[in-house]
Amino acid sequence: MGLMKKFRDYFLEEDYEDYEEEYEAPQQEEEALPLKTANKTNVVSLQSVQKSAKVVLAEPRVYAEAQEIADHLKSRRAVIVNLQRIQHEQAKRIVDFLSGTVYAIGGDIQQVGTKIFLCTPENVDVSGAISLDGEDDRPMKRW
Repeated sequence: MGLMKKFRDYFLEEDYEDYEEEYEAPQQEEEALPLKTANKTNVVSLQSVQKSAKVVLAEPRVYAEAQEIADHLKSRRAVIVNLQRIQHEQAKRIVDFLSGTVYAIGGDIQQVGTKIFLCTPENVDVSGAISLDGEDDRPMKRW
């Protein structure tokens, strides 16, 4: 250690022994402090999610009822819309309105029967396809 001391004295011209401090380890208490538990939980029960999933059946008689269907979609509920009891021109307007609604919420609209449509929000995935009029290869006939 003599060489190190000479080296320090030559370059630093100070004595490091003045800067040494005594270190005392803190004494541990024998009593353990109680651990705090978090009140918040990030766990969601799957049963509560399954109970909230709903499908709404709608059979509008006038164009004004399309807004009620859109409200169901905004509330993340799938809607089956039966347009068989409404005039063709009003049915087209409702489909146009609902197409814009499902586009805005990131959902989807599919024809599942003659003048029957399935509108789904983004949280609902639909798989498979339904062929109309028993024709699998031809494009869907315009309703």
